[in-house]
Amino acid sequence: MALGMVPAAIVLAVVVLAVSLLAANLSGIAAWLTPFADAWGEAEREFVRGAAGAIVVVGVLVLAFYTFTTLTLIVGDPFYERIWRRAETDLGDFEPAPVGFWRSVGESVLLVLRAVGYGLLTFAAGLVPVVGSVLGPVTGALLGGHLLARELTQRPFQARGLRGDARRRLLRGSRARELGFGVMTQLCFLVPGGAIVVMPAAVVGSTLLARELLGRAAARDAATMTTQPEGGAASGASP
Repeated sequence: MALGMVPAAIVLAVVVLAVSLLAANLSGIAAWLTPFADAWGEAEREFVRGAAGAIVVVGVLVLAFYTFTTLTLIVGDPFYERIWRRAETDLGDFEPAPVGFWRSVGESVLLVLRAVGYGLLTFAAGLVPVVGSVLGPVTGALLGGHLLARELTQRPFQARGLRGDARRRLLRGSRARELGFGVMTQLCFLVPGGAIVVMPAAVVGSTLLARELLGRAAARDAATMTTQPEGGAASGASP
């Protein structure tokens, strides 16, 4: 647990520093975004620039919310790999193989881009009149949970040679389990300091989830193989 808290603490410190710098320079950023308001009256200019500053702050917070886990996974890759290997060894029946560094980085970059897209979608959902105050948080929780489950199960799936399409099929086949794990972990991250404490356990939990999904897929394949000979025999008996 102590080992897994280190990268989350590093990323959290960087995020807090970035938000603090943003807040300190918010008036200048708002003025830079609204040069057209220079000739307006003071009240109108302050209103527009205050709104622009609020949008910038909300956008940065939403972006930080969605990219925190991915950034933590990138920074803490050596830490979480050690935790994952220990979990795989303790659970048995699988010898962890090295995961390609550049493939892992490439997929992490794609997840960051997807996180940015989800963040923009959540922000847009929150702007919907009347229902936005409810639709935004619900959309954020579901999309964030889905993204988190994909991020955290990436390592155990990669180690077993499963590419993106195969991983998506496995997760899609157990959507309730995927969202249950991802959304609840995401909600724990909302607690101040929660990500630092929960992330090590989430790495182990994602390993258990990946193994369970693989076991379900193997059971379905075995059932299909068992029923195929009966179908073939029936077809052969038909005139």
